Amino acid sequence: MDRLSLMIGNELVGNAVDAAALELCLPPASIRFDAAGSIALSGADCAARLDGRPLGIGRRVEVQAGTTVELAAAVSGARAYLCVAGGIDVPVILGSRSTDLQARMGGLEGRMIRRGDVLGVLASTTPPLPSAGVFLPKIGGPIRVMAGPEFEDFGPDARNAFFESSWRVTPQSNRMGYRLEGPKLLRQATHEMKSHAVFPGIIQVPPGGAPIVLMADAHATGGYPRIATVIAADQWQLAQVAPGASIQFAMCSRAAAILAWQEQQAYLQALRNSLRAH
Repeated sequence: MDRLSLMIGNELVGNAVDAAALELCLPPASIRFDAAGSIALSGADCAARLDGRPLGIGRRVEVQAGTTVELAAAVSGARAYLCVAGGIDVPVILGSRSTDLQARMGGLEGRMIRRGDVLGVLASTTPPLPSAGVFLPKIGGPIRVMAGPEFEDFGPDARNAFFESSWRVTPQSNRMGYRLEGPKLLRQATHEMKSHAVFPGIIQVPPGGAPIVLMADAHATGGYPRIATVIAADQWQLAQVAPGASIQFAMCSRAAAILAWQEQQAYLQALRNSLRAH
């Protein structure tokens, strides 16, 4: 869900940026290591502890066999990422080690991790390194969007309400989409919508007027009007919003969206260079 935090964690332990890690949604959780290795936590701050001692996020640390990492309820954010040097060893399916819960494929038997599960770790190609930490991007602030293909189908009142309102992420949200609660957004245009391609970040508005933001496990086609699209550089922020929390949207130009993406990539490259120098 939060690709940026996953990449940061993997960089810290010397993995490829897309190596498999544990995505821990709304902990608490407890993980014991049966072998020594390097780990890093990124994403949500869950007041983690390593054998009872505070374990900060955005740091690479060495763990010994028998070590236990405990995560409490998130202080900020919603998803923590536990990256292990070498990456989690689960089968590669369709070029990915991800878990698709809807299709029940990938990861560990296509399901969520349960108490008592044992996960293997691939051999790391990076030698053990001293502890290192990085400054993590700050979670929070408005979510920037670009106007969607049907933005003008909504009247001025609906368009203003979209940007001026605070939208609550409802408990009916999941990895496929966030359902938002707020004022009804009514479409003025009456022409029939045809099926079209959709992807993560698209904000659809069903006839009832309550927006749905498509997330990481979004389906491939849809038929609802698309009022806006969350820019790529801010999709990680949206993934860190817990059900019950509220968000606001801000309009963003195409040029500003590209600049934000470039700045994010520059941050990752600077992080990579710093860790290699260290």
